[in-house]
Amino acid sequence: MQIKSPYDMIAIGGSAGSLAVLAELLEQLPISIDCTMMIIVHRLRNVPSDLDRLLSLKAPIIEPEDKQPVLRRRIYLAPQNYHLLIEDDGTFSLDYSEPLHYSRPSIDVSFTSVAAAYGPRAAGILLSGASKDGAAGIQQIIAAGGAGIVQDPATALFDTMPQAALDRCPAAQPMNITEMIHFLTELKMSAEHDS
Repeated sequence: MQIKSPYDMIAIGGSAGSLAVLAELLEQLPISIDCTMMIIVHRLRNVPSDLDRLLSLKAPIIEPEDKQPVLRRRIYLAPQNYHLLIEDDGTFSLDYSEPLHYSRPSIDVSFTSVAAAYGPRAAGILLSGASKDGAAGIQQIIAAGGAGIVQDPATALFDTMPQAALDRCPAAQPMNITEMIHFLTELKMSAEHDS
């Protein structure tokens, strides 16, 4: 039986120092949660990448194509060198516009799109990174009524990105890895209680 999550979309963004944390979150993710996950990770442009394969621990990671429908119980990874957005018709859009914060994909672009598409049924999780990408996006998710979680800067290999988010949006919740795993586990418990 699939468990209904309080969120339709959980978007996770990370950059330098985030891969180990991201892999741990995916490993601990309750497999029965009925929602979509979208991962945005800064990667070098035009360099072959096996990140989708490396992160495929519990479930396949999908790099969506332009106009592909967003489906539940799937984990999507922003393709290399494209901004990943969600359209009003429930499909993905791959955007090749200018990098934001020197990054394409940009976490801010994707998080802002998630906030517009899902409102209070979105959760954003921002991990370690050496830029300020993601701070404005977390702010947008929270402003739309969703949940904004930031890796505790004291636990981040590169604290610039999570600290920028907390500075810009004090309503964001700082969490260490254990607390983030607990948050994801609680989603399942809350859904079971509500069903």
